[in-house]
Amino acid sequence: MKGLFKSKPKTPVELVRQTRDLLMYAQRNSDTRESKREEKMMELGKSIRDLKSILYGNGQSEPVSEACSQLTQEFFRENTLRLLINCVPKLNLEARKDATQVVANLQRQQVQSRLIACDYLEANIDLMDILVSGYENTDMALHYGTMLRECIRHQSVARYVLESEHMKKFFDYIQLPNFDIAADAAATFKELLTRHKSTVAEFLSKNYDWFFAEYNSKLLESSNYITRRQAIKLLGDILLDRSNSAVMTRYVSSRDNLRILMNLLRESSKSIQIEAFHVFKLFAANQNKPPDIVSILVASRSKLLRLFADFKTDKEDEQFEADKTQVVKEIAALETKELS
Repeated sequence: MKGLFKSKPKTPVELVRQTRDLLMYAQRNSDTRESKREEKMMELGKSIRDLKSILYGNGQSEPVSEACSQLTQEFFRENTLRLLINCVPKLNLEARKDATQVVANLQRQQVQSRLIACDYLEANIDLMDILVSGYENTDMALHYGTMLRECIRHQSVARYVLESEHMKKFFDYIQLPNFDIAADAAATFKELLTRHKSTVAEFLSKNYDWFFAEYNSKLLESSNYITRRQAIKLLGDILLDRSNSAVMTRYVSSRDNLRILMNLLRESSKSIQIEAFHVFKLFAANQNKPPDIVSILVASRSKLLRLFADFKTDKEDEQFEADKTQVVKEIAALETKELS
């Protein structure tokens, strides 16, 4: 008769505990019997899938907030997150994808109005070292990269990554030969530099010299078209953000930066030209231009005015046209001042 009845489904707490036990088994890796190990790993894959179903709901039903809350609380009560991150390389592809989604979702789960994932990560911040270094492992990069982007939703965690030695590595990760991994690293880099405004402004002010030296030489002057295009777009986003006004003023006072921007304005790619214009207009609009900036703009005046005469976006854009008119006016006025 027993076979006619399904076993009672596990509660969220029981499911987390079972997953934790299986992760500890996977980490020990000491079982000599291959068949038993395989069975346990299949069980682990199913447990992770069941966790995902509670957090995201399944095809038939939406997630239940009470169940999500219980699962989250139990998950962070002990070291389940650390175990899961460490065991991702031992999982099969489907289980890796499920694990990534579980970790991502847990960053957003509130328990009594608190993001307890943030508290856990602050106490276990070295997990970010594992996630960032994932970019150096082709099999792990996209899974760890997705987890990392979700973890840096927490401002304190993003600050740790920004202030760590890892930031320098991103300039190389963005240029990895594997396109998908390079694109993922670029997405994380952008998130780090745009999500938490006050933290980003503080980071850029403190690290201005080395950061923009790397940014200019490795990204804006890269031989890779996609790298240059993404970098000039992100630079515009950073400098046009009001939180970064002090950094912007410093950036547009440098003749080296102006030279790089003028080279990008001459690119054959329309999209790079347009993004470069959005940064170039900040140099032109600066009312306290250093003398060397003025002399470069005056020396290049006729070339710049010729370039802007034919400069159009693919779609009609009133704001762009207004900006262009203003830039042309500023450059023409410089010439007059110079002669008077």
